[in-house]
Amino acid sequence: MIPIQHTLNTNYSVGPVHCYSQEIAGELVLFDTGPPDLNAQKYLQNNVNLDRLQHVIITHCHIDHYGLARWLEQETDAVIYLPFRDHLRIVNHEKSLELMYGLMGQLGFTSDFLAPFQESMAGDAVFPPLPEKFKIIEEDLPEHLGLTALSCPGHSQSDMVLLSEDWAVTGDVLLQGIFQTPLLDIDLQTGERFRNYNAYCNSLIKLATLRGKHILPGHRGQIDSVDGCLLVYIDKLLDRAARVKQLPLNMTAAAIVNKLFEGANNPFVGYLKASEVVFMRDFLAQPHLLKEALISIGLYAAVADKFAHVLS
Repeated sequence: MIPIQHTLNTNYSVGPVHCYSQEIAGELVLFDTGPPDLNAQKYLQNNVNLDRLQHVIITHCHIDHYGLARWLEQETDAVIYLPFRDHLRIVNHEKSLELMYGLMGQLGFTSDFLAPFQESMAGDAVFPPLPEKFKIIEEDLPEHLGLTALSCPGHSQSDMVLLSEDWAVTGDVLLQGIFQTPLLDIDLQTGERFRNYNAYCNSLIKLATLRGKHILPGHRGQIDSVDGCLLVYIDKLLDRAARVKQLPLNMTAAAIVNKLFEGANNPFVGYLKASEVVFMRDFLAQPHLLKEALISIGLYAAVADKFAHVLS
């Protein structure tokens, strides 16, 4: 059986979010939770048997995907499972943000930008409270559920795919017709910037193994083709990299954001666009990583001409 899709509205630009429920080995499992608001709570109360809920598995800790984890811990007897890197980042919230502000400063953003950015990232508005008790997906996922946890970072450093024999819950790593912003973040295991581009090249090879499975995405409509979804992402990546390539190498990411994108005065929009710029510059510095990944999964021929044009 394919898990049941639950679609919850959000106030975020990404639009509605999907979470999924499925009885596995006689135990009710919920994949992701929706955003932390009363409407989402009421939806889950009315559409998921919370009295029987035993497992809540989070694909990645963005607010629309794990926002009700703490509430579900309080309302049910379910065990909450979080990705290791997200748990590390949120437990070390203040340190992570301090390092992030330093990184944004290195990218050319001044105090005029950083002060409102810092305000927008503080408190529970972006990072709702973690559950008081939780387990780590990579270490503690029960074997009897028959699920494989596949780490596919790129959009975030913690993106997880949960797959069974026939289907895969993919969070934000496979979305129909959209370029998922590879978000700037700090790797707390190294103290350095997390390299989304390098991670995504490795994740491509894992995502190709999902061919033939029923894909259950975190947003938007059904995905009929893993290859088609990946090629849309690569096509948009190449288009955006071509724009960044035209600009001087000594131009800061902040200056590029101000030049290329409207609305960069909004601190969170500026952060999203800076994330894209850094990702594109990493690609332009090491295009062979993406090329080799695409060759290995048989998709390079479909983008070879555009790839060569961007780099010429």
